[in-house]
Amino acid sequence: MLKLSWINNLINLFYPNVCQSCGEALNKQENVICISCLLRLPKTGFHLHAENPVSRIFWGRVEIKAATSFLFFSKQGSVQNLIHQLKYKGQKDVGIELGRLFGIELLQSPEFSNIDFIIPVPLHPKKMNKRGYNQSLMIAEGLKKSMNVETFTGLQRNVHSTTQTKKSRYERWENVKGIFVLEQQEQLENKSILLIDDVLTTGATLEACAAVLSEVQGITISIATLAYAHN
Repeated sequence: MLKLSWINNLINLFYPNVCQSCGEALNKQENVICISCLLRLPKTGFHLHAENPVSRIFWGRVEIKAATSFLFFSKQGSVQNLIHQLKYKGQKDVGIELGRLFGIELLQSPEFSNIDFIIPVPLHPKKMNKRGYNQSLMIAEGLKKSMNVETFTGLQRNVHSTTQTKKSRYERWENVKGIFVLEQQEQLENKSILLIDDVLTTGATLEACAAVLSEVQGITISIATLAYAHN
């Protein structure tokens, strides 16, 4: 054990385990994000309020039970950096850890405490092969840890859409309309599901997913994203 500890200390000297938010070295008790950065995370608290800015985005667009986001997203902010690490730097643990923390908070709300399945927004296979993983699935895996709810991956993307960046709300909807299909939908009949994505902007992608899911008999749909890009 002493030899192993010495080896770990040597590895950490040259390849330190750093906070994915601020870049400082992590203590032994810290995981992925240091305590200082965790305390400064800009939490929304939306899960405690049924009528919140996230749920209002979907009013009149698709029938859902509840909607929320964990963190406020702002350009050049800590949350943007964490999302960037998750999506483009291969730091899957960022999604898993933030998802785990998010799940702990969701369990405080009766709106989100009786979920049967967690469903991540899917990536097209081309993008999945390029990135190596689906960032929304990583968030779902974290939620699964704290909420003790299984993930469902029968929702698939069958069309490779162009990037949503810099598109208007209508253009985003046109870009994702009809690109999702649902397999093994009988497993979702009369179930309560939580649809998961990384960042909420216009809600077009989530709306398109929810529209497909809403065709399942007796399904109840809630939506949660890791971050909310507010104006």
